[in-house]
This record gives sequence, C-alpha cells and structure tokens, in this order.
Amino acid sequence: MVGDAQEWVGRAVCRSADPEELFVEGAAQNQAKAVCTGCPVRTECLAHALDQRIEHGIWGGMTERERRALLRRRPTVTSWRLLLESARAEYVRQDAQYQEPEARPFQAG
Repeated sequence: MVGDAQEWVGRAVCRSADPEELFVEGAAQNQAKAVCTGCPVRTECLAHALDQRIEHGIWGGMTERERRALLRRRPTVTSWRLLLESARAEYVRQDAQYQEPEARPFQAG
C-alpha cells in the first residue's frame, strides 16, 4: 500500500466498470462486490474508504453497512492503511514460510 492514492487507483479493476454499478442498494450490492474479487488494490481501496469514512458505495469489497460495522468493532484504529498493510505483510511472511518445505537431511532407510 505504499504510495499515494493516485498510484493504486490507476490499478483498480473497477476503473473499467460503470461507476453506477458500485453505488447500488440491496441485493445488487453482492454483484457490485464481485467486481472487487481479485483486484490487486482491494486492500488499499478498503483502507482508503475506512480512513476517509466514505459512507457510500462498494469499496474494497465491502458495503457501507459492513464498513460501519467494522469501524464500530474497532474504534481505536487510527490508521486502517497501516493496520491492513501490517496484516498483509504478516500474511505474506507466514504464507512464504508455509510454502517453503523444511530442509531435511537425506536419510537412507
């Protein structure tokens, strides 16, 4: 998530979508959230919406109701960008650790 907002916005999958599709109500929100699936900047987008307290639309795969609930559950978070950046780095570290098999000496049996 390093860099300014313009950097991640340019890589967002939704740039090719109709903006009206991301500001819908009710059941249509599930379809709108699907646009975010696999987006390379989903975390940056969500962090931006949470830090800026954006009230409308789908951001980072979450509806406004989901974001409000998250903000209520974590009222002490001062920077969602830093929190999500840290969480992603830890996930990548653990995933890399899991992917690398332990070096074991060959044992003839």
